[in-house]
Amino acid sequence: MTIAPRPKVVIIGAGFGGLNTARALINQPVDVLLIDRNNYHVFTPLLYQVATCGLDPSDIAYPVRGIFRRAKNVHFLLGSVTGIDTAGQVITVKTELGERSEPYDTLVVAAGSVTTYFGSAEIQAASFEIKDLTNAVQLRNHVLKLLERAAWTDNAEERRALTTMVVVGGGPTGLETAGALVELYNGVVKQEYPQVAHLDARVMLVEATDRVLAPFPEKLRDSAVEQLKSLGVEVLLGVRVSGATDSTITLSNGVVVPAHTLVWAAGVEASPLAKALGVETTRGGRIAVNEALHPEGLPNVYVIGDLAYRIDPKTDQPYPQMIPVAIQQAKHTAKDILARLKGQTTPAFTYFDKGIMATIGRSRAVAYPFNRVQLTGWLAWVTWLGLHLIWLMGFRNQVQVFINWLWNYLTYDRSVRIILENTAVSRTKPGQSAAKGSTEAIQHTTGTT
Repeated sequence: MTIAPRPKVVIIGAGFGGLNTARALINQPVDVLLIDRNNYHVFTPLLYQVATCGLDPSDIAYPVRGIFRRAKNVHFLLGSVTGIDTAGQVITVKTELGERSEPYDTLVVAAGSVTTYFGSAEIQAASFEIKDLTNAVQLRNHVLKLLERAAWTDNAEERRALTTMVVVGGGPTGLETAGALVELYNGVVKQEYPQVAHLDARVMLVEATDRVLAPFPEKLRDSAVEQLKSLGVEVLLGVRVSGATDSTITLSNGVVVPAHTLVWAAGVEASPLAKALGVETTRGGRIAVNEALHPEGLPNVYVIGDLAYRIDPKTDQPYPQMIPVAIQQAKHTAKDILARLKGQTTPAFTYFDKGIMATIGRSRAVAYPFNRVQLTGWLAWVTWLGLHLIWLMGFRNQVQVFINWLWNYLTYDRSVRIILENTAVSRTKPGQSAAKGSTEAIQHTTGTT
């Protein structure tokens, strides 16, 4: 007796969208192939803590194969998707052994987003971004090496430029990074260079609009600015970066800032993989999907996470490119796949907004849980810390991160101040990782998917 093959579900991307789809299909009557160019899932909300020496990379990353160790129907392929044939229902993947084709019955595209520099190659070449572990470690190396230079130079102006850092973007990542950089310098490493006078960090947060944290209530936005300023961060609203080199940053108000560090957290656009589906894209390169998360004319393809574009009927605004959206879309997708196998249908996808939050520094944060309660300061910070510990995948990660956070809180020490550079992957231009701009990397996923 011949056993019919089970339906094959191929998932592109091991970010939050792809990973949660695969998890929801464990031990179900389908075969799942999860593809990513990295062999780990990374908890992207804490990348800035890796970049500022608060956490080790292994604290926020977990091997994909380890996650699905006991899932017999889930398989992982390390590679980069280079093509999608929706008519033939097959994808092309570049692996360590060369290109291979993988057929599918159902395709889930959760390829995430990439950083956008709004067409400025000059700014891109001079910037660091915080989108993956490689970016975070590069920024950490850069900041620590500049600190060593600043400690030994006899030129006060040069020292000031070496310890000046400009963070672009008034969203949670920008605020979190700016606050963490100030605390790294003034609360930790400054104490280790008592012989060096005026080893103070100058951190500037630049936001092109007239507000930070745009989705938050006005009270929380104002509180966030005040908490940043209390740390010593210079907040510049209504100002943008108009030019940059490795040693200067030019602002739209004409000010030229001598600085060697430009951190870009000002926006994202959809992964280039969106173009491979052969459907029209919306603003930012996202793919319009229907209530079941299918692109037009592709009923066996789901697009979720940062890549998906759909208007939320509750707000008349597009679903935000946020982790909770991706997770909920992933769970809906898995339910819909299983329902279709039984000849059933599921209700249209709806997003339940559990609220938003952002940390600013030690005992500083803003939180808006369930869009009802407005929290600031210590209470908001504890709420943020608790939720991020709960979200972390893997018991080992939770315990390790909690120990590191507790140590940092009690001692003001960030022990992960190690410069690790591999000449084979070290950047040739600021802000560009080895895979940046490569067509082989179009499958790269971020923590929002």
